[in-house]
Amino acid sequence: MPEKIEELVRTALTAAQEAGDLPAFELEDCGMERPADTSHGEWTSTCAMKSAKLAHCAPKKIADAIVAHMPESAEIAKVEVAGPGFINFYLNAAANNAILDVARKEGMDFAKSNVGQGLKTQVEFVSANPVGPMHVGHGRWAALGDSLCRVMSHAGYDIQREFYINDHGSQMDVFGNSISYRYMQLIGIMEKEGLDIDGARDFLAQDRDNFVQDEADEHLDSHPYMDAFTEGLGGNAYGGTYIIDEAAAFYKKDGDKWAHVTDEERMLYFREEGYAKMVENMRQLCHDVRCDFDKWFSERTVYIKDTEGEHAGTSAVDRAFAKLDEMGYLYNKDGALWFRSTDLGDDKDRVLVKANGEYTYFASDVAYHWDKFQRVDHVIDIWGCDHHGYINRVRCVCDALGYPGQFEVLLGQFVNLLRNGKPIRMSKRKGTMVTFQELVDEVGADATRYTLISRSSNQAIDFDIEAVKEKSQNNPVYYVQYAHARICSILRKAAGVTPEEAAEMGMDAVAAKAIGENVDYALLTDPTELALSRKISELEDLIASCARDRAPFRLTHFAEELAAGFHSFYQACQVLPSEGRPVDAELSRARLAACDAVRSVLELVLSLIGVSAPTTM
Repeated sequence: MPEKIEELVRTALTAAQEAGDLPAFELEDCGMERPADTSHGEWTSTCAMKSAKLAHCAPKKIADAIVAHMPESAEIAKVEVAGPGFINFYLNAAANNAILDVARKEGMDFAKSNVGQGLKTQVEFVSANPVGPMHVGHGRWAALGDSLCRVMSHAGYDIQREFYINDHGSQMDVFGNSISYRYMQLIGIMEKEGLDIDGARDFLAQDRDNFVQDEADEHLDSHPYMDAFTEGLGGNAYGGTYIIDEAAAFYKKDGDKWAHVTDEERMLYFREEGYAKMVENMRQLCHDVRCDFDKWFSERTVYIKDTEGEHAGTSAVDRAFAKLDEMGYLYNKDGALWFRSTDLGDDKDRVLVKANGEYTYFASDVAYHWDKFQRVDHVIDIWGCDHHGYINRVRCVCDALGYPGQFEVLLGQFVNLLRNGKPIRMSKRKGTMVTFQELVDEVGADATRYTLISRSSNQAIDFDIEAVKEKSQNNPVYYVQYAHARICSILRKAAGVTPEEAAEMGMDAVAAKAIGENVDYALLTDPTELALSRKISELEDLIASCARDRAPFRLTHFAEELAAGFHSFYQACQVLPSEGRPVDAELSRARLAACDAVRSVLELVLSLIGVSAPTTM
């Protein structure tokens, strides 16, 4: 509709100029806007104010002349000049409500745009060490990143989703050693206490729990195994109960086989097998929360040399360094290899290879981002806010590699977990935390994702577990999903089908049976009906702005506003006839169609943030 109105404005301006009512000038922008107050119409043009200097006329004179020459249009009920020169357009009911039919027909393709123009964009939105369970912060990045990818795809970007596995570095050996030490402890406990592996596992877990509770170390005799574990590994260990579980699983699989090999051989085996299991757990958890990736990128691979092809004999690190060297950004100093990042605005140069030959963590990032740009044209990384100081050096290396302006970072604030308003305490000593898996198991994937995406990424989230589980209108995800389920119930009743029959048919078919064809949307004139149409008509621009601004959280606000609009409509307008309350058959069909449009749009919006749209609740 704004395009149609702009065409009318340009036609009227030309007519006014040809009639001599306005001087000749070129109108660059019609300034189409949606008034916040619907009493000012559905659309407003600010072209008169924008053209005043060019025309050397008062804005109101320009507006009056344009309106005087405005062509008639079947969709426009009236056009008025307001204030200093606003041109307000009022649509008739049929035109205002036409969006309902569009939403119903287009379904999940509704509100698509081409803002992204097919730009090949990679979003890396979870980066995790495969040495333990995903934490809730990982969960927020997963919800944010996946929702952003869905929104950007809908807005015309060519999206690739990526998970970065931090599997290169000393933490991997620490992980292997931690499992190895616990494995040997389990065997010792079985021999000393006469327990089977399950009993030994519980015995060792209790020892760990005793350590957790004994914060002042007043009862050292209650946790000798945990103390030995910490001291034996020099405090450099992963102490969670999951390590005990991993060690017990290895014993159940192989018995005491690994007690009869060298410490190094045992560590390497447990490291690699445990690593594979952790990655698979992450992969499954992400899938369970509807967050699948196009690529799981292993940090290790950037150091592996190709064995064939044009890059045979070189690794991604080699190729990235060669490019930087070619551009004059590498130099040697004190036996180390440095990146001359100060030439690109960094506060100091960065070491890539230490004097002892060890690669820095930054070296992996250099190679990884070089690899990214061999595959895509634009890169978005989602990092925790504690990585803020790291942004500039990565931006500098992307610029140096020849990709200026093609790298961006979204920083995410952390999640504060609460229960009934009280913070959930976590302790490094205790090795205790609520994992992402535990949160999803207790709250559910839908409530978890919705809550984690409900705020801007630069705002911390207070996630109250009990509040999110609450089934009431005070819980936003429940409120929105209930609106969708309620509409489905209305449509089933109108179609005369059971929930089981509807599940087999699909809700689109149920709606078609309930509503029929050739709906007269002009019958929808109640303010609550018109408000639904207006809200739905905002979605395409909203999705486009969410994609441009990397702000999918706005869709939760839209969903809640649309759900509230539906509830207001349903209170004000009778949809189906009931005893003593008849309703015109055609008006009932039109209102059912409005319900169905809201259902379809709610399903679409929820899908864009990875949340289901239940048909019964």
